[in-house]
Amino acid sequence: MSTELTRAETKREAVRREHAHAEVERSLEQLSRWMDGLFRVPGTGWRFGLDALVGLVPGVGDLATTAVSLYILASGVRYRVPKVTLLRMGMNVAVDYLLGAVPVIGDLFDAFWKSNQKNVELLRKRATVRPGEEAKGRASDWLFLGLIVVVLLALLVGSLAVAVWLLSLLFGGVPSPFGVFR
Repeated sequence: MSTELTRAETKREAVRREHAHAEVERSLEQLSRWMDGLFRVPGTGWRFGLDALVGLVPGVGDLATTAVSLYILASGVRYRVPKVTLLRMGMNVAVDYLLGAVPVIGDLFDAFWKSNQKNVELLRKRATVRPGEEAKGRASDWLFLGLIVVVLLALLVGSLAVAVWLLSLLFGGVPSPFGVFR
């Protein structure tokens, strides 16, 4: 009898997870569409979004689009995706930020990489709760997310230090940060 009960519970859990996979907040779907697929190039099926356009604004653009990506990443905690999925989502954001920060080439990269759509798809596939049930999240998941954000901030600081260093090499008059690159 306990085996039957276990099978029934397993079936219910599988059905619940299946429904949770298909249901991600409409606002997250829309946000990822705005960021990665709002505009269509006529005559092609290729789409790009605000991520590529806002990223054209030096410095501030990439920070703004990364903030939106971090919001989607934080939604992973609310939907209780596994930590490995949070890590994959964080890697998508890191790649988008680091390669997207390269002038011009990075904006073209942003138009093709579509990290927000990738992350919403990961949410859809790996969510363990449905919309409406996702209000909190476990403390360990929030701590893990905090660790990912700290790593992303370290990447930000590192990329800014490299940019200042490159400017100091190019122009000679720009001081290097904290005397590290003298």
